[in-house]
Amino acid sequence: MGLEYIFALVILALDIWAIIQILKSANSGGTKVFWVLIIICLPVLGLLAWLIAGRRNAPAL
Repeated sequence: MGLEYIFALVILALDIWAIIQILKSANSGGTKVFWVLIIICLPVLGLLAWLIAGRRNAPAL
């Protein structure tokens, strides 16, 4: 198993975690759909964008 597979699995796991956090948030339905689509279409950039800009409205853990 190469390093690229490990990197891909880490990104996949983080994307799944982010999508779960988005769906559990108190944001409106449109906002949730927007962020989920961004993460699905752009896995790395979408995740980073959500961590920087979108996570403010997510519930505290």
